Amino acid sequence: MKLILREYNLKLKHTFTISRESIDFQPSLIVELQSEGFSGFGEATSNPYYNITVPMMMQDLEKIRSIIEDTENDTPDVFWAKIHQYLKDDMFALCALDLAYNDLYARKKGKKLYELWNYTTERNPMTDYTIGIASIDKMVSKMQELPWPIYKIKLGTQEDIEIVKELRKHTNAIFRIDANCGWGVEETINNSVELKKLGVEFLEQPMKADNWEGHKEVFKHSVLPVIADESCIIEEDVAKCFNHFHGVNVKLVKCGGLTPGKRMIEEAKKLGLRTMVGCMTESTVGISAIAHLLPQLDYVDMDGALLLAEDIATGVTIKDGVVSYSNLNGTGVTLL
Repeated sequence: MKLILREYNLKLKHTFTISRESIDFQPSLIVELQSEGFSGFGEATSNPYYNITVPMMMQDLEKIRSIIEDTENDTPDVFWAKIHQYLKDDMFALCALDLAYNDLYARKKGKKLYELWNYTTERNPMTDYTIGIASIDKMVSKMQELPWPIYKIKLGTQEDIEIVKELRKHTNAIFRIDANCGWGVEETINNSVELKKLGVEFLEQPMKADNWEGHKEVFKHSVLPVIADESCIIEEDVAKCFNHFHGVNVKLVKCGGLTPGKRMIEEAKKLGLRTMVGCMTESTVGISAIAHLLPQLDYVDMDGALLLAEDIATGVTIKDGVVSYSNLNGTGVTLL
């Protein structure tokens, strides 16, 4: 098996702002694995919140190049377990590698990934489209630029309720709110009451990740469901979220890929938690991998490629929130 690493700097259509940062470009690593005439592709983006850079991921993968390239026909579960010990401190790099390996494995089997997993796609959820923090006029113009059935609105300002009231005047779409750890306990509980009146479906990670007492209080008193994101990073976190959140948002780059992501979703379902997968402004490479988990999800946020000025791959397509799969096997990705 041959390992190929490619570095990209993905330009965004608009400056993307959340409660803790603004970006115009998203650095990204694409991993390609070649074997027996097939190629599999994976992706992970850099993230300052988790101190992850593309050069760091590339360096970590180069250290174990020989181990990766000596692998041939392991199942994805076996491959992930073997590689995890070397990349346990860089789950982003592990994710890019795991996505590529799952893609390659399914292509060798002559199946789409969801077919290999025996998933049926009839009830796939629609994806939201994210509106980052900006002036109200700019947020409204972004919605008008791309009318969509579900918007995920980034908040964490002093005028959050006023923002949502104003946005509501311009659309009947479902709203989801992501405060990215920007609120406190009373603020979250009070905001939930007002936001429910404004057609909000759920709140995502309103408070700091480690505020478990606060999460428990909000869990008891919020009138809207609350979904964990920054509080649910790896597999062990799912059980912690029980009785503290109503659901979990699994990010493949944070947990180490599709292989552990699937396990996290299964664990969440057993605990009665709602299931969601979110993206980290990936290109169509990463987004196409997420698409194969759709049959197991209640919600999905896979709009990363839609936020880009220019994509670097083809794969799944998204129109009006509905995801359509490529005709190709695996995750269905082709690099442009």
